[in-house]
Amino acid sequence: MDRPRFRRYFLHPRFWPLWLGLGLLWLIVQLPYRALLVIGRALGALMYLVAGERRYIAARNLELCFPQLPSVERQRLLKENFASTGIAFFEMAMSWWWPKARLARLAHIEGLEHLQAAQRDGQGAILMALHFTTLEVGAALLGQEHTIDGMYREHGNPVFDFIQRRGRERHNLDSLAVEREDVRGMLKLLRAGRAIWYAPDQDYGAKQSLFVPLFGIEAATVTATTKFARLGKARVIPFTQQRLADGSGYRLVIHPPLADFPGETEEADCLRINQWIETALRECPEQYLWAHRRFKSRPPGAPKLYEKRR
Repeated sequence: MDRPRFRRYFLHPRFWPLWLGLGLLWLIVQLPYRALLVIGRALGALMYLVAGERRYIAARNLELCFPQLPSVERQRLLKENFASTGIAFFEMAMSWWWPKARLARLAHIEGLEHLQAAQRDGQGAILMALHFTTLEVGAALLGQEHTIDGMYREHGNPVFDFIQRRGRERHNLDSLAVEREDVRGMLKLLRAGRAIWYAPDQDYGAKQSLFVPLFGIEAATVTATTKFARLGKARVIPFTQQRLADGSGYRLVIHPPLADFPGETEEADCLRINQWIETALRECPEQYLWAHRRFKSRPPGAPKLYEKRR
């Protein structure tokens, strides 16, 4: 995709409220990092009170995935999850507007050698990530150290899309945005030895998925990871990130490539990916995007897991 460019019509009065909101957000994120953590938690507490539908989905997911936990512990996780979501709002703005040097001080990166080895060998890398609430800031921090291309879906508001793309791509001018539906373009980049951020942890429907267990529940799991790895001749390199509790920043871990991947069957690959997802989420459940209907698609004849709500 071409680099984002400012358009004159972005100054149209209908975009003024958005510009005003973005300007206010820019002012707030000039505050010290620890102050932003406090404000973010407060925003998350407010979201917990008013976002009834999202609160229900997140609570239901925690109930489905961690039935062994006492209800009081799941409630604590739920509130912490909303606090993390509130903080993520300011982390997004930090990644867009903080000076690169200021942002880089928050990075604690491990395993960068795995990406560097793939690049040195001229082999593409599928950076297999998850939808943590720290997704935006984690990608920015890693992008300062290594060129990472990203799957991208255009935002409906052109001004927000411009700000978002410019903010994301400024950390590494060599990085590219790939339309999520542009499979051919993604494979071309992988064959050229580039690394692409890719997250297979959401429900994209039954048509392009297989039902394999996730936390003991048959979950629609995309088979694209296997196809991309095989057709792009790429390594699959897991990537996790975590906001550190002591306020010192973020731990980003690039794990060793999955050995013998792709395997014998797509079903075995999907199961292996879901097992890795379970392990990653158990380590940091409060920072995951639980507000997504992960188990929306169901196998034929299976009961729905989310109630219809007003």
